[in-house]
Amino acid sequence: MRAVTLPEFGDADVLTVRDDVPPPQAGPREIVIDVVAAGVNRADVMQRMGVYPPPDGVSELPGLEVSGTVSRVGEAVSAWNPGDQVCALLAGGGYAEQVAVPAGQVLPVPSGVSLRDAAALPEVACTVWSNVVIEAGLSRGQTLLVHGGSSGIGTMAIQVGHALGATVVVTAGSTEKLRACRALGADAGINYRDEDFVERVQEITEGAGADVILDVVGAKYLDGNVRALAPGGRLVVIGLLGGVKGELNLARLLGKRGRISATSLRARSTPEKAAIVGAVRERVWPLIEAGTVRPLVHATYPLEQVAQAHRAMEDSQHIGKILLTL
Repeated sequence: MRAVTLPEFGDADVLTVRDDVPPPQAGPREIVIDVVAAGVNRADVMQRMGVYPPPDGVSELPGLEVSGTVSRVGEAVSAWNPGDQVCALLAGGGYAEQVAVPAGQVLPVPSGVSLRDAAALPEVACTVWSNVVIEAGLSRGQTLLVHGGSSGIGTMAIQVGHALGATVVVTAGSTEKLRACRALGADAGINYRDEDFVERVQEITEGAGADVILDVVGAKYLDGNVRALAPGGRLVVIGLLGGVKGELNLARLLGKRGRISATSLRARSTPEKAAIVGAVRERVWPLIEAGTVRPLVHATYPLEQVAQAHRAMEDSQHIGKILLTL
């Protein structure tokens, strides 16, 4: 089958499309999907650079989410049949014509969403729901601060937070991005290039602070995030774009009775992922089918242009998701 391989680590040009990669086989509790589209994620860029390897026993091909048609099912699978149109959360292997995935990590394509665009949903929906709702407990009337509001995760977090009845505040790096965030339901936007997000959060919330902060930056924003928290606030760190080591003022955190969580979706066990996928199907899929939440696709690239897709991700000019199509 055709697939994107990583013969070495480095810049986008190391991504190599080959047509002689052995196709996957379905285990007893797995299905094989004929891939129509695959999401491009920041984690794929990190894997390409050699700093985010796949978990043990997982395909070394990049790609953490796909959409397509069920081709084969394992002997212990009863929920899916060949021909079903699906999307799926993966631990790897998505940049290929076929991928094998545990049946519990598979979702039906929501009504009203094209088969192609469904590839933009699994990773961001599962990341947002597991962190913002399951981990941090966001509820109606609270304030959610989303860093990187125009990213794939950010655009999903805005819509989910808005649907839950929260006040959503975002940071982004341009007027265009902030405008797009507001169109998705953000109540306020902060341009991190020329505004202090801590001061602005205090202004927007009239001194109350943010109840939940979803952060992809890491060390660079650690102190600011703690200062921006409301009493009893929850900071969830899911990315390290701003470094891995930061100084934490424990007295400030203690005084706010705050909580910091650091989570990763890819390394979770198959049962944990199945539970998250089940919650997303129950709670987020109805929002998508009602039109309250929608996938936002910035651009698509054919598989052969995977290097260009990665460069677009690294340029950070996109609003929403970048997809590879097969």
